[in-house]
Amino acid sequence: MTDRMMRFLDCAVAGWVRAAAHSRIRTVRSVDRDLQLVVTRTELLATDVMDVTIQAPDSSQLPEWHEGAHIDLVLPSGKVRQYSLCGDRSDRTSYRIAVRRLAVGGGGSVEVHTLTPGTAVVVRGPHNAFPFAYPHLAKHHIDDVAFVAGGIGITALLPMVRAASEAGVTWRLSYVGRDEATMPFLDDLARLTGGELRVLHGEPAIEDILAGVDERTSVYFCGPPGFLDAVSADLATRPHAGFHFERFVPPPVVGGSPFTVRLAISELDVEVPADRSALAAIRDVIPEVPYSCQQGFCGTCRVGVVRGTPERRGTAEFLADENSMLVSVDRSHDPDLTIDL
Repeated sequence: MTDRMMRFLDCAVAGWVRAAAHSRIRTVRSVDRDLQLVVTRTELLATDVMDVTIQAPDSSQLPEWHEGAHIDLVLPSGKVRQYSLCGDRSDRTSYRIAVRRLAVGGGGSVEVHTLTPGTAVVVRGPHNAFPFAYPHLAKHHIDDVAFVAGGIGITALLPMVRAASEAGVTWRLSYVGRDEATMPFLDDLARLTGGELRVLHGEPAIEDILAGVDERTSVYFCGPPGFLDAVSADLATRPHAGFHFERFVPPPVVGGSPFTVRLAISELDVEVPADRSALAAIRDVIPEVPYSCQQGFCGTCRVGVVRGTPERRGTAEFLADENSMLVSVDRSHDPDLTIDL
């Protein structure tokens, strides 16, 4: 790409960011689209891991997605759960997810394991809060990519590893699981070229998992919170070209103070405790309030602020508009905050 074209793209993106930052949000609008789809195939890939393929009833094309994307799956019971897309994104006629059955939890994974071909489901999205930079957006000084997957976190990383392999990017994947019987996609990964697959069991040393990471390595991680903390702590002590990760659960609220969020449209007052997000508290009274990543960078939970000053905690600068807030992470500097909801 020429320098002239790069300057043009930089200006265009900067203009869009400025416009987005100053656009006033007066009402909440969901970015979701409801797709009426049907389960066409299910298969047990590994111990307690169900592979589910979903298509349109007429096999028509579905919205495009990119590596790192997920969908909101509305189950027959009405439960809504988020699952990473792990199939071939060049296949525009189907979405593929893989779900580990958890006996303890909200029951979503258990219900997924009861789905059979022909079951009607609703899909919202796709959304992407965990984009893969290669091959189009990589910085020139990054030599390779290190992937770290913990358990079912492989579902988010599999399309990225596949993309790196197809693009000729040097990659290595450390895939950690209890044992091979519980680890899906081992055969798929073994067929990929141009990189190194390391299958690790139990609790291997973080130093071994991140061996070889240096200032020219970009790291992508998906796994349980404790594993994420350990990887993050180790990377803080060594040079690297960027750490990108997706959480299994929203990050904990740290250093929060309680406040009251007043819903202008619903005419409700909602108390937000110090250790809960505004989104969690609001969903107690309005379960359908839109959200996606719950980490402050996708913008789905952005709402207009009528009165009060939000405490910014989101990571996307273009969403830091004084007239809006991200209810999944932002809090309030004032005891009371009124929003357009």
